[in-house]
Amino acid sequence: MATRWRPRLPDRPAETPRIRELPAPRRTEGIIGTFLGRVFAWPYRLALAGLYRSGIRPWHLTALSLAANAVIAWLLLTGRFLLPGLLLAVAGLLDIFDGGVARLRGEASRAGAFLDSVVDRISDLLLFGSLFWVLAGQGQRLAAALTLVGLIVSLMVSHIRAEAEAVGLSLSEGLMQRLERYIALIIGLCVPGALLPVLVVLAGLGSLTLAQRAFSSWRQLGG
Repeated sequence: MATRWRPRLPDRPAETPRIRELPAPRRTEGIIGTFLGRVFAWPYRLALAGLYRSGIRPWHLTALSLAANAVIAWLLLTGRFLLPGLLLAVAGLLDIFDGGVARLRGEASRAGAFLDSVVDRISDLLLFGSLFWVLAGQGQRLAAALTLVGLIVSLMVSHIRAEAEAVGLSLSEGLMQRLERYIALIIGLCVPGALLPVLVVLAGLGSLTLAQRAFSSWRQLGG
């Protein structure tokens, strides 16, 4: 008897776990990360459940985050600050949830972590680079210099962590981590007159974070 052909249906996600069983946001040791991780644990779980049920993949969120940062950079180059600041909140949420979706789906991998890290660095270059360009073009030399310092520090903080993990160390120290940078820049771009003070904070606390991680690496290596 001939078997009747049936079209292959697209894969559907398994039944969504209960909200209380979903993982909370990853713990960070930044100034704001610990507090937000506790306050927004349930909203985070609700959003994570919705993303899981929608069938979206982690790399989709990573790609959307990069696209959002590219749009933000273009808007900054046109001299607008408020709209890029609002969009930066969206880009930050995408950056937060890609890892959560990967862990929930069991798709977390070294390749995914590598892609996420590379996209994060490209996003930093787009954001800080465009901000430096527009501030320098407006003759705001101090703000432009602080933006450049913020970019260098953020790249070095990530580089030290990558080098430490390559030799088997674990680094999570830092007052000014990625979440804190996002929130600070949102405030700086959206609140009139707040950009320069925010850039001072980013440069200062970012440098302190760099020193913290360098010292922690040296101590763990027995220096």
